[in-house]
Amino acid sequence: MTDPKPDTTNLASERMEQEPSGGSQVVEIVGLIADIAPGDWDACAHFQPDTGTDANQAAHDTANPFISHAFLNALETSGCIGDGTGWFPRHLVLRQGETGPVTAVMPAYLKTHSMGEYVFDYGWADAYERAGGRYYPKLQVSVPFTPATGHRLLVGLDTERETARDGLLAGAIEICRRSGASSVHWTFLTEDEWAYLGARGLLRRTDRQFHWQNNGYSSFDDFLAALASRKRKALKRERRDALAAGVEIEWLTGSDLTEAHWDAFFGFYLDTGARKWGSPYLNRQFFSDVSQAMADRILLVMAKRAGRYVAGALNFIGANTLYGRNWGCVEDHPFLHFELCYYQAIDFAIARGLDRVEAGAQGEHKLSRGYVPVTTYSAHFIADPGLREPVRAYLEREREAIAQEQEALADYTPFRRGDRIEQT
Repeated sequence: MTDPKPDTTNLASERMEQEPSGGSQVVEIVGLIADIAPGDWDACAHFQPDTGTDANQAAHDTANPFISHAFLNALETSGCIGDGTGWFPRHLVLRQGETGPVTAVMPAYLKTHSMGEYVFDYGWADAYERAGGRYYPKLQVSVPFTPATGHRLLVGLDTERETARDGLLAGAIEICRRSGASSVHWTFLTEDEWAYLGARGLLRRTDRQFHWQNNGYSSFDDFLAALASRKRKALKRERRDALAAGVEIEWLTGSDLTEAHWDAFFGFYLDTGARKWGSPYLNRQFFSDVSQAMADRILLVMAKRAGRYVAGALNFIGANTLYGRNWGCVEDHPFLHFELCYYQAIDFAIARGLDRVEAGAQGEHKLSRGYVPVTTYSAHFIADPGLREPVRAYLEREREAIAQEQEALADYTPFRRGDRIEQT
């Protein structure tokens, strides 16, 4: 059962004036992203292909689909976010002056649980509540249900970055105070933002994912040539076995995507959700809404056998990254999951000249398939020092353990010694 909607009485005043050096700025709290002009949001999110001519723009992960207005709006219009979900939008909009232009934005949600985040704080919540505290609500700065790195403090190109970031940070802390939240959590943010928030006194956390990195490969065979002989043979065998039952693969994007495809894929998605965690986060309407809004940013890899779709993998296309998100099937075939989610993604990235594939959370099994360990980052503000200090000590130990694991995992990549991929 979903927790009740949090009390937001103290958020009745939706504008917070600040006086940083360089002039006044106003932070607005917005309960629906539809109430923010898409152009204003996307200008701050830099949702345009990187031309490579602007140093400030090049510092951002441009055209990240998940921080776009279209993606976040589809989550809200479909009802995946909002009343009855435990995710209540409290997006921040920074303006220069009372009626000035939008200079920065931040996707934020007041939450009554910790589901759908992929950076786990259940232990913190349990310890705090056993000690008599109230952990929920909390403020989550993230893209719901999406463990993909991207900017969270979204600042326009013509804006002084540190001043804007300071304004967004202050606004988040003020929401925390007014709503009686225990904490604020920035998850899957960039390393640069992680360092910035750490310098402002927030607690820093790291974790690990596995990403494929394009070392200038011209084809999948070119990639295979970089692997040790035994690993190369294993990957070739997996690809053959995945299609051995007469399975055919289709890439669908843009206008090729139809409601029939989404009907089939949603069936796969529900089946996987029922077997893994019980209640999927996304509903059928979301896939229609996001497809209508940004079909050219979607790659749906579908497997067909005997004229019937039997499995699929959903990806989103960024300026230089392919992001793997969801997978499902209604027939079991050996290695089909690896084929659709990992190998087809590599094929597509090479064909499009993309730099990398991010295949989502978890998965040491990705290591032997050419995906190398990379560090992910989160930052946390905890209001009560009685909880903050033990969490700080825990995170220091955790960061050391993650760093040691990263170093050890480097010995298990499938690449030939001279072709080892640098970890990031």
